[in-house]
Amino acid sequence: MRFLHVLAATTMLLSGLAQAAMGLGEIAATAEDGPVTLYYPSGDAEQTVRRGPFTLQVAPQGQPVRGNGRLVVISHGSGGSPSVHADLARRLVEAGFVVAMPEHRGDNYRDTGHPGPDSWVRRPAEVSRAIDAVGRDPRFAPLLQLDEVGVYGMSAGGHTALSLAGGRWSPGGFKRHCEAHLAQDFQSCVGLFTRLTGGWLDGLKLWAARTVIGLRFDDDTPRVHADPRVAAVVAGVPFAADFDMASLATPRVPLGLVTAGQDRWLIPRFHSDRVVAACTPCERIADLPGAGHGSLLSPPPPGLTGLVGDMLNDPPGFDRSQMAQVDRRITAFFEKHLLREGAAREAAP
Repeated sequence: MRFLHVLAATTMLLSGLAQAAMGLGEIAATAEDGPVTLYYPSGDAEQTVRRGPFTLQVAPQGQPVRGNGRLVVISHGSGGSPSVHADLARRLVEAGFVVAMPEHRGDNYRDTGHPGPDSWVRRPAEVSRAIDAVGRDPRFAPLLQLDEVGVYGMSAGGHTALSLAGGRWSPGGFKRHCEAHLAQDFQSCVGLFTRLTGGWLDGLKLWAARTVIGLRFDDDTPRVHADPRVAAVVAGVPFAADFDMASLATPRVPLGLVTAGQDRWLIPRFHSDRVVAACTPCERIADLPGAGHGSLLSPPPPGLTGLVGDMLNDPPGFDRSQMAQVDRRITAFFEKHLLREGAAREAAP
């Protein structure tokens, strides 16, 4: 009988959500944190909205309606914005989730002043405070249970996700990786400030990078952040070279991974492949051999050129249409780990 109750409750939920639009809202910035963008099921009509170079179909400031009662927080990549994960957000909203995207201070599209380890120290706590902020918001607090929250992160956001899954890392670990593999993994160590070209300046660039990294990142204190509300995590093309892989061998929560074989920003053998090898209980949600680092951005930023374009534009021949299926698999992962017990409790007589 309980199965029938759960099936009936699920059918009613999906029927209601089929009529729901995707709302777009925001929790205002505070003195400590940037704004939190919200995507959510709404009863209001969608309209075309421009956000910088992106065109979205959303219900701006639409009235929220009840979904499945669960929250998923998305942690953007370095220099990222809420718009580049709008397609994944739509899939999650269609399944009934509310989606919150905190703007990571000093490492977002409006402020790129403090990326890398400086940001990675702050990001997990920013995710926790975003959950707090949603829980205080009178629009969403009555609609959500925040005892079990999902987290998705991509790139630097993937580093955040691994931290929230129980991973330990240190600035000293970042330094040792870059000292050992600077030329082979140059962009992950220096970002998109410059690149190696094979010319005579490469030696100077390598020397300068080693000097700066050696002076700034010599702290071996393990960085950890535990939030008991985080109950399921997905990391997409994460920066992972600075993690103690023993801490990810048995994550404290279910951990899913999305990997890209043609990632030129975070070379897989130094990052995602290490997590896959270390974490035997992890679920490989998608392995995309023809995808690049930016293939997980959806919609992709238009008109990228130069080094940024080389790192983020899709590799030749990549079929972007498959990303819709990846978004469905990520959504299914969160449904599996966040809704099963909750749906049973809700439907129980």
